Amino acid sequence: MKYIILAVISFILGSIPIGVIIAKAKGVDLKKVGSKNIGATNVLRSLGKWPAAVTLLGDILKGTIAVALGKYFGAGPLYEGLIGLSAVLGHNFSIFLGFRGGKGVATSLGVLSLYSPQTALFTFVIWLVVVLTTRYSSLGALVSFGLLPLNIALFDSKEKLLVAILMTALIIIRHRDNIRRLIKGTERRVGQRL
Repeated sequence: MKYIILAVISFILGSIPIGVIIAKAKGVDLKKVGSKNIGATNVLRSLGKWPAAVTLLGDILKGTIAVALGKYFGAGPLYEGLIGLSAVLGHNFSIFLGFRGGKGVATSLGVLSLYSPQTALFTFVIWLVVVLTTRYSSLGALVSFGLLPLNIALFDSKEKLLVAILMTALIIIRHRDNIRRLIKGTERRVGQRL
């Protein structure tokens, strides 16, 4: 019961739409501009670097705080990860946005930063290399999180493999439209204004 309560708290925490709040403070409805996504990439395209940086940090912290809650209450590796995933689900299906939301990349990275710091670093570096070479944020997410289960299996506990697989599945599911656009060659690049 304790872990269910923690998962619910994490879901609510993850549901806080940082990008939407920042955009609203600047008089912009983020759900009506750019890609209409609530994450840092759309904030970057629509509002610029500093609002995007604050959005990114806020979305990362949602995942980190969720895992910290699990650790504080002694949840153990599996439940810590599932509590962290609850924050990702909250971000993806926000209760404040009619169960719509973002792609969960930054929040997933926030989960990993405390749940599996070494693989979080690998995931970030892979994402960065792909983005710098292709300028596709979505492709960076798909490649880096696609390799996450392998990285967990090689460099961390196999107890965390289920959480890694679920996280990868969520990233892929939330990027279905991006995958279609990448295949068609119509995906927008990082920094490209809409």
